[in-house]
Amino acid sequence: MRHRVKGRTLGRSPSHRAAMLRNLVCSLMLHGKIRTSSEKAKEAKSLAEKLITLGQKGTLHARRIALSRLHNKDMVSKIFEEIAKRNPERKGGHTRILKLDETRLGDNASQVIFELVDAPVATEGETAKVEEKEATEA
Repeated sequence: MRHRVKGRTLGRSPSHRAAMLRNLVCSLMLHGKIRTSSEKAKEAKSLAEKLITLGQKGTLHARRIALSRLHNKDMVSKIFEEIAKRNPERKGGHTRILKLDETRLGDNASQVIFELVDAPVATEGETAKVEEKEATEA
């Protein structure tokens, strides 16, 4: 029985799971949206929402709490100075999970797009530049 058992283990040790969730949230804040499995997105959603709410507070104490959770000074600065200031009156619901029809090839896991609700929309020219840059790097 799962009485009073919170969260998903995701087949990982506690330290590996915490590091994976931190990395998911950092990628989300950096790129605005990521593609992952639905279980990982559901677990990372609570961490991302809490960090953005701390960013809206903007105090030194909130910044230190966010740094202890995320372990990345650059991402904490981005959360506090950019992401939290986009819509300061929003009380919650900063992230969105959109289900995709296709599943992952290796293990048939359901896939989702995990994104920030108020992420800036890239124009057609910016998208083409990013695709060209990725093509030259590969």
